[in-house]
Amino acid sequence: MLKWGTEGEDKGQFEWPHSVAVASDGSVYVADNSWRAQKFTSEGVFVTECGTESSGDGESGTPWGVAVASDGIVYVPDNSHRIRKFTSEGDFVMNWGTEGSDDGQFFFPGDVAVAPDGSVYVADSGNNRIQRFTSDGAFLGKWGTYGTGNGQFHQLPGVAVASDGSVYVADSGNNRIQRFTSDGAFLGKWGTEGVSDGQFDRLNGVAVAPEGSVHVTDSGNNRIQRFTSDGVFISQWGTYGMEAGEFRYPVGVEVASDGSVYVADSGNNRIQKFSPVP
Repeated sequence: MLKWGTEGEDKGQFEWPHSVAVASDGSVYVADNSWRAQKFTSEGVFVTECGTESSGDGESGTPWGVAVASDGIVYVPDNSHRIRKFTSEGDFVMNWGTEGSDDGQFFFPGDVAVAPDGSVYVADSGNNRIQRFTSDGAFLGKWGTYGTGNGQFHQLPGVAVASDGSVYVADSGNNRIQRFTSDGAFLGKWGTEGVSDGQFDRLNGVAVAPEGSVHVTDSGNNRIQRFTSDGVFISQWGTYGMEAGEFRYPVGVEVASDGSVYVADSGNNRIQKFSPVP
């Protein structure tokens, strides 16, 4: 197990880290409540940062998520109701989106995920929907409305895409995970409010491992839960605390190609890395 980070605004420090992504080369990207997304090696050594602290394209705005495509391109949704796109070196490429509820607009996008085919899924949290785009921001489709029914949402801070194209959404207000096809057809759901295995208290992040298992940050219960692709409980770990392996409101989670699990331990202002789960 490995951990890095302390509270602060310097390089390698964090202000409530809430999203983590791993590139195909093992690089780790972290978004926190600052103006940037930071890039690290797989061992936590600072490399560079995406964004600058001023107004303009690709700049300013608190990042609320981060995702990396297979070609190394980095996508960052922020509270300026847009998606920012950077190279792996942190250079600004483009952005898209404005505030609103029309196609291609956002109201506080909470997370982003990149599918194997390169399409980009955005958890448009304030509009209670998922939107899908090309890698250049061309609108492809959407689904979801506010509610408790299948395919409806109440706050969606997390989205992940499996190797088969299935889309998993952390439906936090309803304390459940929902699963869809790449086009938004409902496939299944699991979870209720509680502290037992398979229950959640303010779940946030969701990630899919290479072998298909689904990891969820059960934030209010200070633990990570792991499920099969169909939602059958497998295991869990974590308790409240500041020691290694403990959490204080974990939010983001990602699984690397080698099975290593990275967790944005938000309340402790650090990233924790765990060995592949057997």
